[in-house]
Amino acid sequence: MLHVLLVVAIALSIVSPHPFADYVTWVDWHTIATLAGMLLLTMGIEVSGYLEHLGRVIINRLQQERVLAIFLVTASTVLSTVLTNDIALFIVVPLTIGLRGIKNLPIGRLVIFEALAVNAGSLLTPIGNPQNILLWQRSHLSFADFTWQMAPLALAIFSILLVATWFCFPKQTIHAELKDDAASYRVGLLRTCALLYLAFLVTVEMGYPGWGLVGVAIAVLLFCREIIAKVDWSLIMVFILMFIDIRLLSQLPFIQSWASGIPQFSQLELYLSALLGSQVISNVPATIMLVQYSTAYKVIAYGVNAGGFGLATGSLANIIALRMAPERHLWLRFHAYSFPFLIISALLGWMLLA
Repeated sequence: MLHVLLVVAIALSIVSPHPFADYVTWVDWHTIATLAGMLLLTMGIEVSGYLEHLGRVIINRLQQERVLAIFLVTASTVLSTVLTNDIALFIVVPLTIGLRGIKNLPIGRLVIFEALAVNAGSLLTPIGNPQNILLWQRSHLSFADFTWQMAPLALAIFSILLVATWFCFPKQTIHAELKDDAASYRVGLLRTCALLYLAFLVTVEMGYPGWGLVGVAIAVLLFCREIIAKVDWSLIMVFILMFIDIRLLSQLPFIQSWASGIPQFSQLELYLSALLGSQVISNVPATIMLVQYSTAYKVIAYGVNAGGFGLATGSLANIIALRMAPERHLWLRFHAYSFPFLIISALLGWMLLA
């Protein structure tokens, strides 16, 4: 993805060259600083291993496939609200794959439902996914206000997901035996990163994500510098290039002609643009495009988050989950579950907005 975005940026820059200073101004650096700080601290929480340890302890005590599925779906949903959707998957999916020894346990279906769960959970909070981080920064809402406006849609989708989980996983007896090593988790690292995480969110809430990132970087260097090398910094470059590519694309005549009409879009037209745009170019680029022309952030938020369902490319979290899964041909099976959720989420979102 990084390479594709870079090639697109170079090609569009040749077609329509701009001074370097313009490229810098096109990037929403508050969003990038927020994302960078969260990547550092959530990686520290993941590396601590404590959440995986807790998951293994709970799973080993579950004795029914249906109960196991509900636990994994709920855990994915809850973790994605505070640790972002991709980090939630990096914790829950390996736990799920570790259950391959249980006879007849549908690992692939569990991973699919975990992908659906992180899409449902991450839409609740302003730190659940990258598009919400951007919308939070642009809307200037408080953490609580942003969460409150997203709560009806998140709770509705999560409720339907639980019902679907109940019917899609049978009530058969299982016996899980995940090995756990007390030396594999570090409570001190978890505690340090959790406290820094709360402090960082306070600085972002106050409107100073840049200074918050500086503080986090200093603390990490002093107390847990090993996590720096584990962060996928290319993800930051991906989002920087998304801002640049979308701005360059929006200046092409045929796209500019369409985009110039966005400020006059009705609520339904804007919602459908967010929803369908997520299917075409993924929900983060769709958000970057639409916020350039519209301040109806709630409508955009509902549309791009519902648009994370449907095609696997609608959300980066879908791709992460499917690439981690051990089963082949899971991509086709994913859409059998994801498209119904796209339709349901789209309808729910519009009903709640109307």
